[in-house]
Amino acid sequence: MLITILKPYLITFIPIFLAVDIIGTIPIFLGLTENLNDRQKTKILTDSVVIATVLAVIFAFLGKLILRGLGITIDDFKIAGGILLFILSVYLLIPGKSKDFVTMSLTEDIGVFPLAIPLITGPAVLVTTMMLLDSSGLLATLTSLIINMGIAWLVLRYSSILIKVVGGSGVKAFSKISYILLAAIGVMILRQGIAGVIFSF
Repeated sequence: MLITILKPYLITFIPIFLAVDIIGTIPIFLGLTENLNDRQKTKILTDSVVIATVLAVIFAFLGKLILRGLGITIDDFKIAGGILLFILSVYLLIPGKSKDFVTMSLTEDIGVFPLAIPLITGPAVLVTTMMLLDSSGLLATLTSLIINMGIAWLVLRYSSILIKVVGGSGVKAFSKISYILLAAIGVMILRQGIAGVIFSF
């Protein structure tokens, strides 16, 4: 009986969890916020998770309508997001630019891009929630989405423990690796979008 009740939630929770891939976001989050204090990190993290959740909910309900109305496909969306991520990561790899990025007026913006979208709520999450809403219903989809976003907040909030483990130099090296990873994610999203466009013909 309990399994029957929980089944719709498991069916929706697992795909969203895999789509969010919050573990893979840890090094990028640490890299982008390495020069911020704990209060700033928490504010940016909270803002990013709230924005990511709202965007996912809106897209779940209106995604197909919005994209169809604008003549935009999911693949177009992936291509644009991939290009933006790649440009950002190249900029951050330039010596001194990562510090400038988070200490200028752009500090508040990293909660929106790239954290909220496309890292926490990327094309995979948007498409997954949109499809699950049709197949599994409103309650199960929204419940699983909110739980996953709560997990994302907790994981990133306490990811700073890694700083104490690896030390300052380790974090700097870690951040550079994270920017390369960010570039790779951008290329991956771009590649998926291009492949989708090609195979759509």
